[in-house]
Amino acid sequence: MKHKIKLPDGTLQLIEITSAYFKTWHVWNIKFADGKAATLFKLGSEWMQRNEDFLDEHVINAIGKRIDSILVRRKMAF
Repeated sequence: MKHKIKLPDGTLQLIEITSAYFKTWHVWNIKFADGKAATLFKLGSEWMQRNEDFLDEHVINAIGKRIDSILVRRKMAF
């Protein structure tokens, strides 16, 4: 599903977020409009990325907040 996130510099970015499982981990695959991709996962209350990904902490937190809001809406729908 495509979502807009507001980056720390104030710009809006269109990203595609999909979820998957890697072994026992719930991961979130992020695809950017420029073709770059990253994988995020949540460890406790902290959003993390794979070592080989390129996102800075502020972008990770912005995307993580968006994913958290998606999860809250899903729980409320059921």
